[in-house]
Amino acid sequence: MNTKNKTQIPSLGIVGFGAFGQLAARHLGPYFEVSAYDPSPDLGAVAQRLGVHMAPLQQVSHADIILIAAPVASFEEVVGEIAVSCKPGALIVDVGSVKVIPSDIMRRRLPMDVDIVATHPLFGPQSAEAGIKGLKVAICPIRGRGHTRLAAFLRKVMGLTVIVTTPEEHDQEAAVVQGLTHLIAKVLLGMGPLPTRMTTKSFDLLSEAISMVQHDAPEVFDAIEKANHYAETVRRRFFDLAANLSVELETASVDPIPSGSGAVVSPVGGQMCEQR
Repeated sequence: MNTKNKTQIPSLGIVGFGAFGQLAARHLGPYFEVSAYDPSPDLGAVAQRLGVHMAPLQQVSHADIILIAAPVASFEEVVGEIAVSCKPGALIVDVGSVKVIPSDIMRRRLPMDVDIVATHPLFGPQSAEAGIKGLKVAICPIRGRGHTRLAAFLRKVMGLTVIVTTPEEHDQEAAVVQGLTHLIAKVLLGMGPLPTRMTTKSFDLLSEAISMVQHDAPEVFDAIEKANHYAETVRRRFFDLAANLSVELETASVDPIPSGSGAVVSPVGGQMCEQR
């Protein structure tokens, strides 16, 4: 039973109540008084089920902790509106897939009397279906000391593996980790439908990875591939290596097996051998 006392727990305002905002509310609800803002008018039932109070952005922005789950395309506008209403001492956290651009925006637009932490939960609704304990979250301290309390809470209470890094280091690694994953998934889905019957374990794992990202909103793919300044370099290297491999395969000469040579394939090891 939830016995939280509303006068004793901090308030959490979630700006952007899409798939991840709802995931955050589900796991953070027992520890905070949660309100949320989203321009979509069809989230009332979901919010009620999660015990979340939907409110105007100005009201949500007055919470003790503000979690921004807005797309990169509208991020600066949203931060500008939060900056007008947020209170001194508030902790403001974003959860986007890229960190350099949002960190710069928050540093420029938010008042000096708030703490800022850029974060990236390295999971989503699909990969968190069985729970979030042990999953990873990247934390980038931007301003103030709020990141120490946040990291301790996420590690000790939520059971997450916390990685403290910088926005630049995050985006460099994410360009490979997320950039290639979503890129390969996009290509393979375009080749579908993929086989499901006669598959190998490695192919099953690849299909599982694809299933975790294939339902992500289009803006997630755009953020990962377009808003990360390091992603283009990774893509070019990947495509160049794939093109080189294609040329190598197309030009490779294979010695044909002479007709009537008596050569057969050994049932052991799949090697060619002479029948004596």
